[in-house]
Amino acid sequence: MKGLPALLAGLAALGLLIGAAPANAAPVRFADLNWESGSLITEMLRLVVEKGYGQSTETLPGTTVTLEAALARNDIQVIAEEWAGRSPVWNDAQAQGKVAALGDTVKGATEGWWVPEYVIKGDPARNLAAKAPNLRSVEDLKQYAQVFRDPEDPSKGRFLNSPAGWTSEVVNGQKLKAYGLADTYTNFRTGSGAALDAEISSAIRRGQPVLFYYWSPTPLIGKYKLVQLQEPPFNAEAWKTLTNANEANPQPTRSLPSKLSIGVSAPFQQQYPEIAAFFAKVDIPLQPLNEALAQMSDNHEAPRAVAQRLLKANPQWLQAWLPAPVAQKVSAAL
Repeated sequence: MKGLPALLAGLAALGLLIGAAPANAAPVRFADLNWESGSLITEMLRLVVEKGYGQSTETLPGTTVTLEAALARNDIQVIAEEWAGRSPVWNDAQAQGKVAALGDTVKGATEGWWVPEYVIKGDPARNLAAKAPNLRSVEDLKQYAQVFRDPEDPSKGRFLNSPAGWTSEVVNGQKLKAYGLADTYTNFRTGSGAALDAEISSAIRRGQPVLFYYWSPTPLIGKYKLVQLQEPPFNAEAWKTLTNANEANPQPTRSLPSKLSIGVSAPFQQQYPEIAAFFAKVDIPLQPLNEALAQMSDNHEAPRAVAQRLLKANPQWLQAWLPAPVAQKVSAAL
């Protein structure tokens, strides 16, 4: 029996030599993102890491800010959809070399404040009159608070903000102050991304006016006719006042130009350079992604099943992102 540990060590070394993943390798820890595109992209990356690199994975939940802090500590290792540069937590961690934003994963992403098109133009097919015909920008919202009346406080309009804990929730709250709307609009926060979707969809189905924060890639953007309200040009100094929840005098500006990346911890990047190189090459076209997200939402499908179908239908993506042998392994597993 004394020779057993040496035998096991030899077998483990042999496994490493022939390229097998070590049996006791710790799983790669992904952030469990609670919005549709984040969930879907997470599952796409997990499939490639598992099937192509033989590395197990797991997910850990949290809010955007707590997940970024966990990434900086290496408590989690990957955030599959990171809107880098939007929070002080991320910026501080990046400046200290604790995290990195890899790639430009979804080009054409955007975020802002939206209303249904029928609020501005009406919809004769649904017998809906235009209730805010001159609404073009956030500045115009001052004259339309009663159009977006808050049912719980009819003296104000209602703005649907991000769920609490998202970086954008802080930014939008500060924007209400910066645009002079804090006294005339309720800063309403839903409990989750799904709850925000449900609130918006319900209002649109009923033909009711609704003012809300939203972003793309998402199913809603492709599903309904929406209008994004104009905001002042981007100003970097003003942006700092919007991301700081304690800033008493926030300044108006549109949000930082969107760039979606894959956030990784510095130890992960050092430990898994091949996987980090793959992350840096990920490029998911916006239109098929939005279509997949709409199908996932309408059919109540699990993100992993949709991720598998999307990768299987687009082998050219894998070929562009991965070395040929790894791409072949993933395609075969799908």
